[in-house]
Amino acid sequence: MPDDAPPPEAPYDQMRRCIEIVEAALREAGSSLADVVRTRVYLTDAAHASEAMRAHGEAFAAARPACTGIVCGLLDERWLVELEVEAVLA
Repeated sequence: MPDDAPPPEAPYDQMRRCIEIVEAALREAGSSLADVVRTRVYLTDAAHASEAMRAHGEAFAAARPACTGIVCGLLDERWLVELEVEAVLA
């Protein structure tokens, strides 16, 4: 987050923020969410999956990338979710 501001509190909002960051990085590379072929969603608690995956589904409905979900600890305890993507430029 800019200036080390706290992330949004809800898993849905955190995933939306992750997607915004990814989308900006893809745009800089001349790509878009439509080029994403694989995602990995890291969750600190399986109870967050439904909300995080709702945001994921909204963003990747057209691309339909392969997706792996992993429950783990994150280094910054303020975050409940993290997103990793792989995209292929055509």
